[in-house]
Amino acid sequence: MEDYKVILDTIKSGESFGVIMDRHHVGYPKINKIAASIKEVFDVRRVRSGKPYMILSSKDSLERAKVFIYKNNKIRATVVDFQDSIIKAFPYFQTIKTIEKIVEGKIYSNLSNAMDSLHLLPNLTWEIADIYAWTLDFGKLQKGDSFKFVFEEKIISDSIFGGYGEVKSAVFKHVDQDFYAFRFLADSIMNIHEYYDENAKMLRSQFLKAPIKFQYRISSRYNLRRRIAYYGNRIKPHKGTDFAARVGTPIIATASGTVIESARKGGNGNYVKIKHNSTYATQYLHMQKRKVKKGQYVKQGDIIGTVGMTGNTGGPHVCYRFWKHGRQVDPLREKLPAAKPMKEHIKPVFLDFTKSLKLQLDQFHPKLKTHTITAKVIAQN
Repeated sequence: MEDYKVILDTIKSGESFGVIMDRHHVGYPKINKIAASIKEVFDVRRVRSGKPYMILSSKDSLERAKVFIYKNNKIRATVVDFQDSIIKAFPYFQTIKTIEKIVEGKIYSNLSNAMDSLHLLPNLTWEIADIYAWTLDFGKLQKGDSFKFVFEEKIISDSIFGGYGEVKSAVFKHVDQDFYAFRFLADSIMNIHEYYDENAKMLRSQFLKAPIKFQYRISSRYNLRRRIAYYGNRIKPHKGTDFAARVGTPIIATASGTVIESARKGGNGNYVKIKHNSTYATQYLHMQKRKVKKGQYVKQGDIIGTVGMTGNTGGPHVCYRFWKHGRQVDPLREKLPAAKPMKEHIKPVFLDFTKSLKLQLDQFHPKLKTHTITAKVIAQN
C-alpha cells in the first residue's frame, strides 16, 4: 500500500466503472480493454450505487488509478489490477472468525424483549422461534421462564460483526420442564441437520403449533357450545382457534401444501385454505392481506398473509381452522403426525454426541442476571 495513494469512496447514483476510471485519469481505450479482459471474473456493468470502493493510484501529481477494489459485501471484495500489461481480477476475502457464544436469560414479558435486552438481533430470535415452533407455544411463556443457547457468531477482521452461524444447542425451562434442542446430522444421505430433544426425538413435526411465530395470545378456542351475546346469547359453535396479534403480523402456513382457496367472502373476510394431503387441510381467516394465490404450493413456515380485521371480527386476529377428513376439529387436541423418527442404530451416536452439550446447557444459573459469555474461537478462514 505504501507504493500507492489510497483513495476511498462510494459509488454514486448513475456512476459506472467507466466514469470512475475516467475521473481517475484512465482513458477509455484502456477502460474498454480492462472490461473485456476481466469479464469472465468481474462484470464491470454490475457495479451498484452505494457500494464502497478503493482506488490505488500513483503517487505522482497525475494520481492515475492502478488498482480498483470493489467491496461486494462485508466479506468479499473484487480486486482489479491493471497497472501492468497483464490485466487481472480476483476475489479477496476478509478474515472471518467463527466464535462459539453462550447466552442465557429470563423471560420477563416475551422472548423478543428478552433477546433485545441481550443486544441480540431479531434474526437470531426468529431462528430460535423456528427451532421450537413445534414444541413450544411462545404465547404461553411465563415470567420467570429461562433459556440458554449455544450459537455461532462470525467476526470479520477481528472487529466487524458478520452475522450469526448455527444454533448448536438450546434449552428452555418452561413451567418446571426442560425443552432441549440439539442440532445433529442423522441422515448423511440427505445431508440435512435437524433438531432433536435429549431422547433423540425430532422437534419438527408435520404441523406447527401456531400460524404466528410469537407475540400472540389465544383469544378464543375451538368450542362447539360457545354462547355469543351479539347473537342473543345463543349457542353458536366456534370451529376455529383465534390467535390475537397486531394488525400486519405475518401469518405462516403450519404445514406444506397447495392453496385451494384464496379469497374474500362474507364473515370470513380475507382467507386462505391449504390442502396438505388427503387427510388434512387448514384455513386462515380475517387476513389484512393475502400473500398467496389459488393453486400455489407453499412450504411450512411460508408467509401466506398478515393479521387483520376483515369479515366478522371484534379485533385483530387470525381464526385458524383445522380440517381432518373434511371435518373441522380442534388442532390443540389432535394427536398430529410427527416427522420421521431417528433410526435406532443412530441413537447411540447421537447420545454420545450430545452428552457434553447437555452438560454445558445444564450449567445453568437461574438466579443470575441475564448475561452472555464468549466461549471460544472455533474456526477461522
